[in-house]
Amino acid sequence: MSNVDLHLHLLPGVDDGPADEAASLEHAAKMVAEGVHEATVTPHVAHPWFADVDPATIAERTRLLQAALDRERLALKLHTGAELHPGAAGDLDPGTLELVAQGPPGARWVLLEVPFAGVDPAFAETAARIRAKGFGVVIAHPERAAGLLSGAGIGILRRELEYGSVLQVNVCSLLGMHGDEARHAAQRLVRSGLAYLLASDGHGGERGHTLGAGAAAARAVGASELQSWQLTQANPRFLLRHGLPAAAAPGSRDDSWRPSQRRRVASTMAAARGRTRR
Repeated sequence: MSNVDLHLHLLPGVDDGPADEAASLEHAAKMVAEGVHEATVTPHVAHPWFADVDPATIAERTRLLQAALDRERLALKLHTGAELHPGAAGDLDPGTLELVAQGPPGARWVLLEVPFAGVDPAFAETAARIRAKGFGVVIAHPERAAGLLSGAGIGILRRELEYGSVLQVNVCSLLGMHGDEARHAAQRLVRSGLAYLLASDGHGGERGHTLGAGAAAARAVGASELQSWQLTQANPRFLLRHGLPAAAAPGSRDDSWRPSQRRRVASTMAAARGRTRR
């Protein structure tokens, strides 16, 4: 089985990823060579620096890039997604969220990045608003939030796990590309089991690393062979195939999920809840 990258800036000419198709194909070739054969493209959405990124165009842009990959015989399967900025993600309507969501009907989820200034109650409120619209939340690169381990941020994230969110740690953080604070936080999240998956957050060019480096980076900080495989292959593949529900509050009675949906997501939910007790 191959690596599955759920946080990737690969679409050409959209945000701070590759400038053109040639650069996208160059990075894609590196991904394939390093064992990454499935990925979700996640251009910035609702970001103040990239306000002109229209979520309605991402699926077509993904289709065009997939066609180019196929022409070049690069064995990389793409999915349409987005990285939602926390400042405005809570204001997105359900139809817009659906355009960039992953997972099957009934267990759709979106990728929500943390504020770099720090995880705070406003971020938790944004996540709650997204869940209220029927979408689960995968939290992108929590280790890059300032003061995560020394302040209230880690407690807020543990509460998010109780609500069914899962944490995605960047390979580049484990590699030290974002400084010592992010590296130490990433190591802690992996070692403690709070991280559910790794992703590259690759952009090509100077940020040309791929998820192919993820398993070794995880093992270097103490992850077992099994955990490193889960972080880079099994867990991201599970999220794509089976999804993540918008969970009700802990202890509440929510009977809206059909039994088949409950069975399909039960292992992810149990893993998320279990990690809050470590």
